[in-house]
Amino acid sequence: MDRPQGPVTGASREALVATAGESIARGSRSFALASRLFDRTTRERAWLLYAWCRKCDDLADGQDHGGDMVAVADPETRLDYISAMTEAALSGQIAGEPAFDALGIVVRECAIPHHLPLDHIRGFALDAEDWRPRTEQDLLTYCYHVAGVVGVMMARVMGVDREDTDTLDRAADLGIAFQLANIARDIEEDDRAARCYLPLDWLVELDIPPGEQMKPQFRPRLAVMAKWLGEMAAEYEASARSGAMRLPFRARWAVLAAAGIYGDIVRTVVASGDHGWDHRVVTSRRAKLGWVARALAQALGKPSRAHSRDGLWTRPKEQPS
Repeated sequence: MDRPQGPVTGASREALVATAGESIARGSRSFALASRLFDRTTRERAWLLYAWCRKCDDLADGQDHGGDMVAVADPETRLDYISAMTEAALSGQIAGEPAFDALGIVVRECAIPHHLPLDHIRGFALDAEDWRPRTEQDLLTYCYHVAGVVGVMMARVMGVDREDTDTLDRAADLGIAFQLANIARDIEEDDRAARCYLPLDWLVELDIPPGEQMKPQFRPRLAVMAKWLGEMAAEYEASARSGAMRLPFRARWAVLAAAGIYGDIVRTVVASGDHGWDHRVVTSRRAKLGWVARALAQALGKPSRAHSRDGLWTRPKEQPS
């Protein structure tokens, strides 16, 4: 069994935590707000992990703390850099790049198996290869690599034991739900960057020629696919909520708040029908604070019967580090 080691001490860790806090504040107001509900140690570690994820995502997509994605001219070179710097951090080296040094700290402190960050990089590799999903299962596999595995690492940050496979599966489910929401919201943005995460099987079923999904005449059919994504996201979110009830109180509160805040994104896209992509959907600060209050009530409530995972995609089995 992996055993966490004590926190790294010294000014370097404090500086990395501060930089990571700035990163999450710039890159995701939703996650930044939810992270405030953690106890201090968990919050710092969540920030450190986020900083690495954000940096990798920005490098892969040509972004600066999110925002509009652009097609990059050198995806393989960027992937090589991400991989090399991550491997250096995992081996205990000082990478000299705050986000990668942050990963080294959180992996050490939380005994995160090394294959999990490498699984995340596999998602960036798929994008570098101009990969497109053919089936719903392909889509879910991609969602795991780019977000579900982050959920597993976050569960480790929150103290979930590696042997608690069901809770870790449900942590992956939350990441998958978040990514399905992202895909539904960002169909137009992805199209501008020459990407499409809608399964080819879906496009064929609704008679939409691949690459033409944003043409006005296909908007009603695109709304149907957004509804499918929303229904899938709801199932994975429900599973994740069951897992969250097993977490310590403050972690439970934070996860339930994040689930509600992010879930509102796909719910809004679906409710908007043909107009779901007229502007980028965001959750207002008032709505976010509303979810913080609702999540508090949910976290204090009695856990209900666990939502069944029957029929849901399941992450690969853990491997030894």
